[in-house]
Amino acid sequence: MKKTALIVGVSGIVGRNLADLLIAERDWTAYGVARRPGQRDGIIPIAVDLQDAAAVRSALKDVKPTHIFLTTWLRQPTEAENIRVNAGMVHNVLDAVSKARTVQHVALVTGLKHYLGPFEAYGKGNLPATPFREEQPRLDIENFYYAQEDEVFAAAKRDGYSWTVHRPHTIIGYAVGNAMNMGTTLAVYASICKELGTPMHFPGSSVQWKSLTDMTDARLLAKHLVWAATTPDARDQAFNVVNGDIFRWNWMWKRIAAWFGVEASTLKGEGIPLEKQLADAAPVWKRIAKKYGLAEDDLSRLASAWHTDADLGRPVEVVTDMSKSRKFGFKVYQPTDESFFDLFERLRQNRLIP
Repeated sequence: MKKTALIVGVSGIVGRNLADLLIAERDWTAYGVARRPGQRDGIIPIAVDLQDAAAVRSALKDVKPTHIFLTTWLRQPTEAENIRVNAGMVHNVLDAVSKARTVQHVALVTGLKHYLGPFEAYGKGNLPATPFREEQPRLDIENFYYAQEDEVFAAAKRDGYSWTVHRPHTIIGYAVGNAMNMGTTLAVYASICKELGTPMHFPGSSVQWKSLTDMTDARLLAKHLVWAATTPDARDQAFNVVNGDIFRWNWMWKRIAAWFGVEASTLKGEGIPLEKQLADAAPVWKRIAKKYGLAEDDLSRLASAWHTDADLGRPVEVVTDMSKSRKFGFKVYQPTDESFFDLFERLRQNRLIP
């Protein structure tokens, strides 16, 4: 029986890669929701502002999804605003489809801020021990991830469908104009360093440089979303989602630099944040884009230095346990360095980096 997916946030890293997978699987009808969803073969676009409840109800009035994938968020200046806006968007979508009574499952993508705290208190305070495990309780602090979860739980109880929550680490994947995009940010930074003949300086903390960590390929996350949505034993569960390997940034940084043919400097003390390193780089990128005929000359559309600095600047070790997914049957594995290299190749093929 053909399933109908509603991908909320189809233009982002997670939504775009999920759409690729559903198109390839061929047994899904897929709707893609975003403010600017674009046009893609195999995806029915729905352009709507998710903060406007009436507009969401109107946009979704004829859509009868069996599966909803919530993969979007909007960054706000305070956590109180993050909660209001992002929980509100989840509420508006689930309220709009409630009358159809066709929904079987809702999947919510959050992340490791579930364990590390929101940006206002990121990696601070009394944090749970690593590796992070799904049964660890919520932190005693306001967090928009918790508010989003509560909206899903309440709607699932009201309308009688199952749910899953997916908690990836930093996501590596293809998207343009995304607010949380370490892979493309590092590709742009490395390209600038190569053009200027300067080494790549690690922008993070000495703890991240030395400690074990992991990451999440957006393609693996897409597979995890579909697996959990179609596996009865996975229903009503929260899952961590990472590639399955672990590494130290003092190894990965050299791997990334070598791919671009750039020197990687050795960290002494603490790193130089990318926001500082790239503060005056917009004109440089425009010159690079013109020189190599690139498709995007706006640095801000490609690099999210603030997010990369937040992830690499954490003063704590961040390692994620995947035992729960393995026990339930999800066996997909992805080497993280190859995730970066695959992304870099795609960016180059699409003329987004030289």
